[in-house]
Amino acid sequence: MGVEIKVEGLTKRFGRQTIWEDVSLTLPAGEISVLLGPSGTGKSVFLKTLIGLLKPEAGSITIDGKDITRIKEKELYQVRKLFGVLFQDGALFGSQSLFDNIAFPLREHTKKSEREIKSIVLEKMELTGLTGAERKLPGEISGGMRKRAGLARALVLNPEVLLFDEPDSGLDPVRTSYLNQLIVDLNAQTQATFLIVTHDINTARSVPDNIGLLYRRHLAMFGPREMLLSSNEPVVRQFLNAQRQGPIGMAEEKDSAELAAEAELGQELESLPPIPLQLPTIDGSLRVTQRAPGTWLRAHGVVPPPGSFAGAEVEVPLPRADGTYGWSGSTPTATPGFTAASLPLPVPTTLVGLPVVPAPVMPAPVAAALPVAAALPVVAAPVVAPSAVAAPVAALPVPVAPVVPAAPVAAGPAKLSLAGRVAAVRAAVLSNRRPAAVPAPPAPEPLAPEPLASEPLAPEPPDSSVIV
Repeated sequence: MGVEIKVEGLTKRFGRQTIWEDVSLTLPAGEISVLLGPSGTGKSVFLKTLIGLLKPEAGSITIDGKDITRIKEKELYQVRKLFGVLFQDGALFGSQSLFDNIAFPLREHTKKSEREIKSIVLEKMELTGLTGAERKLPGEISGGMRKRAGLARALVLNPEVLLFDEPDSGLDPVRTSYLNQLIVDLNAQTQATFLIVTHDINTARSVPDNIGLLYRRHLAMFGPREMLLSSNEPVVRQFLNAQRQGPIGMAEEKDSAELAAEAELGQELESLPPIPLQLPTIDGSLRVTQRAPGTWLRAHGVVPPPGSFAGAEVEVPLPRADGTYGWSGSTPTATPGFTAASLPLPVPTTLVGLPVVPAPVMPAPVAAALPVAAALPVVAAPVVAPSAVAAPVAALPVPVAPVVPAAPVAAGPAKLSLAGRVAAVRAAVLSNRRPAAVPAPPAPEPLAPEPLASEPLAPEPPDSSVIV
């Protein structure tokens, strides 16, 4: 499990130039967070400050109970072992093979044998899709492969905190999608704390649990993904929706003349786009720290943009009478008695609602006779009249009565828990199998059959009293 990182009042300057000041946020343990901001706002500087490569002018950074801005270099060295870092360009040693680059942290910080190192390196290379490239040099592979090699190296020490400095820069949209899925799956597997610096809006809208935005040397906003994606604050709304209209310009901030010209032309921010579903793991399951869609919106009574969470049955606040949605001004307060933090994790829910499968109803005596009364159709036992004396009961064919369906349940699509999904699938599978025969009521003792004659007898006319 990852560790929590708490930042309070952090300020960083280079000489007289202030990069950012009074930055306060908390990276929750085990969650994926994304840090956004226009170019030149100090996002990479923030990452380097988190791991102690740069010392801030003011503030504190508490990791695993230790304020790294005030500890000695020897203690800081131990804290850094909690981190794995993927740099913008991979930061690989050009004269070493990919295998040696990935093995470097193990040889530097551990006393493992070469056999153990080889096993770990090959495992991480397979995880990042680099099998077969062990002997290649960084100059012989593509930029995407260098990114993955840098990620494999960041993973070899099983870090509790993973920092990604623009992992998608220079990658095409398809490779970026694969990388996003890899990040989500890694978080589900390792449960480490992830912080991603990126400019890719699709990544920011669909991958993280939390989003932060640096702007004008301050942290404009940091919070759950749904909080920022439903915000009508001009800076947040413009950046997260990649819009030209708004306070951000080519030089980070538009001057008053540009803003006045936009107002005069009637150029307004476009409507908030729908909130997408958060990217699940490759097998469709929820991560331990991933909350169900709509959780923050329900807890704070915020109406999402129309079309949000398409393809899922999500309970959200009803639309307002005036047709407005989202929020602006101060951060909405949570509804009393309902806070997102109070929900248990993981949340066993499905992203796509499934219809409720009603189980057939069985009579109480029959249900009690079954070892497990679980969604099995009732099969009536054959009934033999006392006059059926032509042959033993065991020799008679066993007719199977049709299955009596359960009374229809008037219910629409409903959200099922993970356990409910499993039960529904099990019931559907079992309903297609032939159930074990239900014990029949005791039949009258059959009469002993007459001895067979040595010569064949002429067939007798059928007796209408015998039930076949």
